[in-house]
Amino acid sequence: MIEARDRPLSAISVRPAAGNPRRGWLTADGWTVPVALGRGGILANKREGDGGTPRGTFHPLQLWWRADRHRRPKSLLPSRPIRPEDAWCEDPADRHYNQPIRLGPGQGGDRLAREDHLYDFIVEIDHNAAPRIAGRGSAVFLHLARTNFSPTAGCVSMTKASMLRLLRRMSPRTRIIIG
Repeated sequence: MIEARDRPLSAISVRPAAGNPRRGWLTADGWTVPVALGRGGILANKREGDGGTPRGTFHPLQLWWRADRHRRPKSLLPSRPIRPEDAWCEDPADRHYNQPIRLGPGQGGDRLAREDHLYDFIVEIDHNAAPRIAGRGSAVFLHLARTNFSPTAGCVSMTKASMLRLLRRMSPRTRIIIG
């Protein structure tokens, strides 16, 4: 018999905290955890560089993780280890906008292999993915939060313990409802 805690999550809800649009609450199957949101709060009309977390319903595409720091976490999501050359294209003029790219030594870009631990676990979501529209926002992830839960650039961030708990039950069919 499959217990509730072993079933894939059908939905995750992210909503802003009362009085602080840069903080929020993530609720999944009866448990709620604090999250940090974008410095612009939750926005219906997300634009590149606005610091907003996009409002809408999304799905997780894959898990990226730092294999040099952690074992592969248990997850129903496709997963990929982060390599030093992995980055994300945030240039609306580039044909690879809002997609993973590989950077050579000395090339600039949003590298996924960061010195801090914010990107030790990243859940790539399908915001602005099909179709990709230049300037509508890129690199919107679920990732780890800073210790003080300071705002993100538009992502949803949480503690490592919360992320690992979420990953165990998140599948490609899980709806991520932000707003």
